[in-house]
Amino acid sequence: MSARKLLSKQQYEMLASFRFALRQFLRFSEEAAVSAGCMPQQYQALLAIKGFPGREHVTVRELAERLHIKHHSAVGLIDRLVAEKFVTRGSSAEDGRQVHVRVTARGERVLEKLASAHREQLRRIGPEISQLLQRLGKS
Repeated sequence: MSARKLLSKQQYEMLASFRFALRQFLRFSEEAAVSAGCMPQQYQALLAIKGFPGREHVTVRELAERLHIKHHSAVGLIDRLVAEKFVTRGSSAEDGRQVHVRVTARGERVLEKLASAHREQLRRIGPEISQLLQRLGKS
């Protein structure tokens, strides 16, 4: 049986600091989304759709995977996004059973505003997070 190395007080402090920095960013993200007129999960969905590799749409299954939610929860989220005119959905031309979800012009405007704010926030906090990651990797 191998002896397990216990974490030092400094390692606990670094982990706690890293988690605090992530939580601050997530709090910023939540507040920014609400102030832009959408729910945080709606912003996350818009970003997942627009940022999907290689194409401008996702399937319901892909969106559920990207957001780590169940299929039926993704369907409900898409319903709310469609109601807000942030996305459209339609059947795939190749396989009518698949539903493709795309960001609308209205969704793009909201997404652009929020993504720009998030990039700026990451520029501000990036050095701190990078330093914490480096310190965690060395400890």
